[in-house]
Amino acid sequence: MNRLERLINLVAALLDADRPLSRHELTVLVPGYDANEQAARRAFERDKEALRSMGIPIAVELLDADDPNLGEGYRIPREQYELPDPGLAPDELAALHLAASTVRLEGMGGTEAIWKLGGSTGGGAATVAGAALEGNEHLAVLFGAVSERRTVRFHYRGAARTVDPYRLAYRNGFWYLAGFDHDKASERSYRLDRFESAPEAGEPKAFERPTGEAPSRPSHPWEMGEEEARDARVWIDAEQAPWAQAKLGADAVVERRPDGSVVVGMRVTNTDAFRSFVLGFLDHAEVLAPPDLRTAMITWLREVCGVGAAGAAQLRTPRKKSGGGG
Repeated sequence: MNRLERLINLVAALLDADRPLSRHELTVLVPGYDANEQAARRAFERDKEALRSMGIPIAVELLDADDPNLGEGYRIPREQYELPDPGLAPDELAALHLAASTVRLEGMGGTEAIWKLGGSTGGGAATVAGAALEGNEHLAVLFGAVSERRTVRFHYRGAARTVDPYRLAYRNGFWYLAGFDHDKASERSYRLDRFESAPEAGEPKAFERPTGEAPSRPSHPWEMGEEEARDARVWIDAEQAPWAQAKLGADAVVERRPDGSVVVGMRVTNTDAFRSFVLGFLDHAEVLAPPDLRTAMITWLREVCGVGAAGAAQLRTPRKKSGGGG
């Protein structure tokens, strides 16, 4: 585990603490610290100072107000946060806060909107300039709309959209808005750089976010598109099945075969991203359904490889072992 990951985990633990946590508790709770007590202590002190230098407010409080002899502990006071949590899990909020400390958003004239989600920098706190993260002119309005549950309206690909915004995500160099599209009557994702008008936010508390562990989060690139949703079925051989399950989650497996291979289900709204994922398995995976997605994959492979009609027919010939084609 690298230090950045450990710092994010440390912020998440301090943010989620309902009481002060001792240094020992934190070095046990947070992965990445050395088992040696002295080494863990030195690493923790360095981490604590690094987070404070980024402006993250780490409070030092008595572990027990009635017994000062028990010593002091640490936590990040939630009351210092300036806006309500817009549906982020503690580790996500911690990651966003740490990113706001080390990354400069271009095109926004500052990171005020991000800081309102992750906490105040504190007067005069040093900010570490680590990298430039591409910003977007719509971010400030949309961050506020997500936080305050305001329905937004904008034009996108030639159509007016009315969306209940659930969350913003930064993936592969682009910002995305995920939420419930009133006209499509389903959850969709929109790339901010493709907006054709500035978003207009309505009244606060206009909708309720779905409850659950990870509401409306576009967790995979193939779910982050504007295409009509399709339920794909992909066969993955026994050699790659464990990796696929780790990537997609056990719930994605819809069939387990005697030879150790699996069939996984994937909700696809971005065909290009889906194709890239499947091609990463080379000949260890095969698109089974739906037929149009399978045909699109074969057609694309033909164009790339220059395969003629005979080769295309061979691609459609099912494997005896897997029960599907190439």
